[in-house]
Amino acid sequence: MGKYVLRRLVQLIPVLIGITFLSFAMMRIAGSDAITEMYAGKGAVDQAIIDAARADLGLDKPFLTQYFSWLGGMLTGDMGTSYISGRNVFDTFVSKLPATLLLTALSILLTIIISIPLGVLAAVRHDKFTDYLIRFCSFVGNSLPNFFVGMLLMYFLSIRLGWLPVISSGLSLKSAAMPTLTLAIAMSAKYLRQVRATVLEELNKDYVIGALARGVRSRVTLWKSVMKSSMLTIITLLALSIGSLLGGTAIIESIFMWDGVGKLAVDAITMRDYPIIQAYVVWMAIIYVLVNLITDLLYHAMDPRIRLGVVQD
Repeated sequence: MGKYVLRRLVQLIPVLIGITFLSFAMMRIAGSDAITEMYAGKGAVDQAIIDAARADLGLDKPFLTQYFSWLGGMLTGDMGTSYISGRNVFDTFVSKLPATLLLTALSILLTIIISIPLGVLAAVRHDKFTDYLIRFCSFVGNSLPNFFVGMLLMYFLSIRLGWLPVISSGLSLKSAAMPTLTLAIAMSAKYLRQVRATVLEELNKDYVIGALARGVRSRVTLWKSVMKSSMLTIITLLALSIGSLLGGTAIIESIFMWDGVGKLAVDAITMRDYPIIQAYVVWMAIIYVLVNLITDLLYHAMDPRIRLGVVQD
C-alpha cells in the first residue's frame, strides 16, 4: 500500500511539468500579456515605456527561459509575484481557498442530501408515479446550464422575494446559499440518475431475491446490502465532483461574485496574469491526482476484492 501511494505521488511530477508547460505555451500563443492588457485603452503610450515594463517582469525573455525560471522558483517554494496586484502569488491564492473550500463542502453535502435519497426512492418505486416524477425533474435539471439556474435563483430568491443577497459579501452561509444551491441542483440532477441505475441493478441481483425469499425485510436488505454494494459508484461520482469544485467553479463564482479560486483564475486569465494562472494550474493538477488517489484507497477499504486494480480469488 505504501509503495502504491508513493508511486502515485511520484507520478504527479511529470503531470505537473507537462500541464504547466502546456498552459504556459497556450497563454503566450494568445498573443497578449499583462503589460498589453494594462495599457489597453489608455491612449498612445510610448513603446519605450511598454518595453521597460515588460523587461521588469521578465516578459522580454525567450519563452523557455521564462518557463524554467518560473519552474525553478516553484520548486524552491517561490511561486512569484502577481503582475497586476504586485502581491505574492502563494499568499493571494491561499487567501481565496477558504471561500472555495466552504462552497465545495456545502455543495457536496447538499448534493448527497438530495441525490442519494431520491435516487434510492426512484429505484425502489421503479416504473411508478414517484419514479417518473423524480426522473422528469432530473431530466429538467440536467437540461439547464449552471449559469441559467443561477440566473433563475437570483431572479426569484433575490430580486423578487428578497430572501438572499444578489451578490455574495463575505464568507457567510447566507451569501453561500445561492451558489451552493445552483451547484447542488446541477450535480443532483446528474447523480440522482446514476444512483437510481446502480441501486436498481443491485435490487435485481440474485442475492437480493434470495434474501427476500428467506424473509429478510426489504428495508434491511436495501440499507445493509444494496447500499453497501452501491457505494463504490457513489464514491466515484462524489470524487469527480469534489475535484472540480475544489478547482473553483469559475462561472458560478463569477456570477455571484464569490471570491474563490475560480473567480481568481478567470480574472487572471482576462488580465494575462501568468503567475496566478500557473498557480491555479498546479493546484488543479494536485487536486485531481490526490482525489483519484484517495478514491482508489477508499475502493480498497470498502471492497476487499480490489487490490489496487487486481482482483484476488
